Amino acid sequence: MKTVICMFLALSLVFLFGCYKEEVTEEVGIITQESIMPSESVPEEEKSVVYMTTKITAEALVSIYKALNWTPTGKVAVKLHTGEPPASNYLRPELIKNLIQLVNGTIVECNTAYGGSRDATAMHLQVAKDHGFTDIADFEIQDADGSLSIPVTGGIRLTENFVGATFPNYDSYIILSHFKGHAMAGFGGAIKNLSIGLASSEGKSWIHSAGRFKYGLSGIQDHFLESMGEAGKSVSDYLGNGARIIYINVMNNLSADCDCNGYPDPAKMKDVGILASTDPVALDKACVDFVYEQKEGDADVLVWEIEQLNGLHTLDYAEEIGLGSQDYVIVSIDD
Repeated sequence: MKTVICMFLALSLVFLFGCYKEEVTEEVGIITQESIMPSESVPEEEKSVVYMTTKITAEALVSIYKALNWTPTGKVAVKLHTGEPPASNYLRPELIKNLIQLVNGTIVECNTAYGGSRDATAMHLQVAKDHGFTDIADFEIQDADGSLSIPVTGGIRLTENFVGATFPNYDSYIILSHFKGHAMAGFGGAIKNLSIGLASSEGKSWIHSAGRFKYGLSGIQDHFLESMGEAGKSVSDYLGNGARIIYINVMNNLSADCDCNGYPDPAKMKDVGILASTDPVALDKACVDFVYEQKEGDADVLVWEIEQLNGLHTLDYAEEIGLGSQDYVIVSIDD
């Protein structure tokens, strides 16, 4: 079982159990949660709305989607994480099936940029089949035939972002994420799924290296986090400045381990629920706040991971470049 010592090794840039490594070559200024708490001076009506249910069921997932009052146009893609075999905490097909079939969506993914079972299309498709995704919907690896460059505007790290070649074949996107820890980003939610998740294999390397390389995963930590924000905004901009994309985070099986870890520690934190928003920054901030409020299980390990990797800087920078706002209000849809 991983301990805090193992977490330290991960933060020393070695992914456990087949994940990847990052070479940090510059000290970062650690941002704590208190330093980026939302301003109390923001009027309630100007805050981003984050809808929430404490129920984690297929029916609740559909209900929270409907609460967004968002109507997709054209062909719909649902971006999720297929999960690394054999035992990662990916979102199970029985939970997401009703939503995907409601919107007649195609599940989309991109190959990884490191070893494991998902770095080549044939293997990745087999994982999708083994995990039950091909039984509930059409499934596509978007970078099976390479990458497509889309522009990044106003960035300091990137001028372009490399997504899968078939990314433009879809008119609307649902970013459906399992919220969890991550040994490179500190946490993984909507922003990571929007950026790294939709990036092609070479695009993942491009983001990790802040626009220096299309292979490997070395780079400066804060530059990587900022590149995630810029890549995410490029996708949002491409999709009608956010009009054709929504975000849903599921907070179950909460762990400091990413779903790229096929052998995660048992989830010990209390399940929180399902949260959704049209604002990915507000959504991830709300999820982070729930983690910080946790008093059960090993939430302190996830908090430690987030802060040691300066993960909160992702929220800070994404807000700065206009991807969204950290000021939010929770609206419960529960009776």
